Amino acid sequence: MLDGLNRFVHLGALAGLPSYITRFDTVVDSWFTPLRGRPAADRLFYWASEAADYSRAWHVIGVTMAIVSPKRRADAIRLAAALGVESAFVNGLLKSVIPRERPDLLPDAVYTVRRPRTKSFPSGHASSACLTATLLSKAVPGLRPVWWSLAAVVSASRIHNRMHHASDVVAGALIGTAMGRATQRLWPLRRNR
Repeated sequence: MLDGLNRFVHLGALAGLPSYITRFDTVVDSWFTPLRGRPAADRLFYWASEAADYSRAWHVIGVTMAIVSPKRRADAIRLAAALGVESAFVNGLLKSVIPRERPDLLPDAVYTVRRPRTKSFPSGHASSACLTATLLSKAVPGLRPVWWSLAAVVSASRIHNRMHHASDVVAGALIGTAMGRATQRLWPLRRNR
């Protein structure tokens, strides 16, 4: 299966797309250029990347949710399990078979973010953020704008900090959202009315 996926990536499905993807990545990266070097933006995006490293922020939210509202424990357990599966799939499988290099770092960056050893495609930060936003939007729908805002900031931070190309982030967001929806279908939780 992995050989087939490697061939698919190298030879077939992405043939003809690299120039389109490169243009997309360049345009989106240029949107962040005016923000880089601005202390408030640099701090925000640095903090967002660091907080979401290893899905720490999402696990803290899940544990807090379970402590504050014991009826949400099942949601917290499901979130933790889904994040584990997501990490294995995105960071373990996909990044090992899709050999895309990360963007070059900026030499004058004020904040330095941990540079992962894995390849660039797709963004694990974006996938875990969108998986979490999908699940928490169902668990605590009144905070849906908060969950998706957090996911957007974390995802954007990966472009701002030049840890990922924009297309890596888009792919990660789509994968995370799809995995969140699949988790809801495969592991439905009954709501106490």
